[in-house]
Amino acid sequence: MLNAIIELALFTAKALIIVLLILVLLGAFFALIAKAKDKAKGKLQIKNLNKHYAETKEELLAEILPKKHFKQFLKNKKQEEKAKQKSIEQSADRLKNIYVLNFNGDMKASAVTSLRDEVTAVLTIATPADEVVVRLESPGGVVHGYGLAAAQLMRIRAQNIPLTVTVDKVAASGGYLMACVANKILAAPFAIVGSIGVIVQLPNFHRLLKDKHIDFEQHMAGEFKRTITLFGENTEEGRQKLQHEIEDIHQLFKNLICTYRQQIDIQQVATGEHWLGEQALALKLIDEIKTSDDYLLERSKEANLFEIYHEVKKPLLTRLSTVANLLKEKIAEIGWLK
Repeated sequence: MLNAIIELALFTAKALIIVLLILVLLGAFFALIAKAKDKAKGKLQIKNLNKHYAETKEELLAEILPKKHFKQFLKNKKQEEKAKQKSIEQSADRLKNIYVLNFNGDMKASAVTSLRDEVTAVLTIATPADEVVVRLESPGGVVHGYGLAAAQLMRIRAQNIPLTVTVDKVAASGGYLMACVANKILAAPFAIVGSIGVIVQLPNFHRLLKDKHIDFEQHMAGEFKRTITLFGENTEEGRQKLQHEIEDIHQLFKNLICTYRQQIDIQQVATGEHWLGEQALALKLIDEIKTSDDYLLERSKEANLFEIYHEVKKPLLTRLSTVANLLKEKIAEIGWLK
C-alpha cells in the first residue's frame, strides 16, 4: 500500500512538472508571437562601457581584497562618485561622449545593414566635441558593399566628428577602404593591414563543354554587357575590358586613400600586398600600435563611453525552434521521454 502511494506521488509530481514545462513553452510561444509584431529590423542596443569596467573591477576586488579593505573601497568609491557628479553639475562643460561601433565584415559586407542604422543614430546626438570609435575587423569583399560601408564612415567625417578606427586582427582590401576614412587608425602589433588592390577570378568550363558536345548560348545587347563568362568562350577584347574595369576600381581605391591619408606614399603601398601592424606603421598606413581594449580603457578615464549596436531579431520560427529544442533537452535529461 505504501509503495503504491509513493508511486502515485512520484507520478503526480512528474505530471505537474511536465504541465509546468508545457505552460512555459506556451508562454514563450505567445511572447514570441507578440514580439514578432515589432519591426523586423530589430532595435538599437546601448551599453555603458564605463559602468561595465567599474563593475568588472568591483567584482575582482570583492574576491581579492579582505572584507575590511573592500568595504573601504566601496566607501571611497561612493565619495568619489558624489564629488564627480557635483563637479559635473557645477561645470559649464559636459564630459566628452565616445560612441563605440563594431563592424565584423564578411565577403558581402553584410554588417553594413546594421552600420548604417548605428551611424544614423549617433549622428542625431553627436557633436564635434565627441568621438566615434569603430572596432573594425574585415578581410574585404565585394566593392559595392564595402564602398557603402566606407560611405557610412564618411558621413561621420562630414559632420566634423572625430573618427577613430581600431584594428585588432585584420583590415584588408575593403576593410582598409573603410579604415582609411578615419582621422586616426590604431592596430594591434600583428594585425593584418593593407591589401590595396582588386581581384576577379573565376573558372571557365568552355573547353569541357565543347569536349562533351554541349552548346552554350549567350545573347547580349551591348558589346560589353558581359566581359568574361563561366561557360562561353572568352575573347581577348573581353579580357582587356575587364582589366580596364579592375584598374579603374583600383584607381578609385587609391584616390580615396590619398584624400584621407595624404601622408601615404600610394605607389609604395597600392601593390595588393598586406603588412603586419609594425610594418603598417612604418608605411603610415596606421597611426599607432595599440589594441582597441587599451584605447577604450584609457579613454574611459576622461569620457563617457557608449557601445551602440543594432540587434537584428531572429525569425520567429527560428526562435520557436530554439525554445522547443531547449525544453526537449531538459525533459530528456530527466529521462521522462524514454
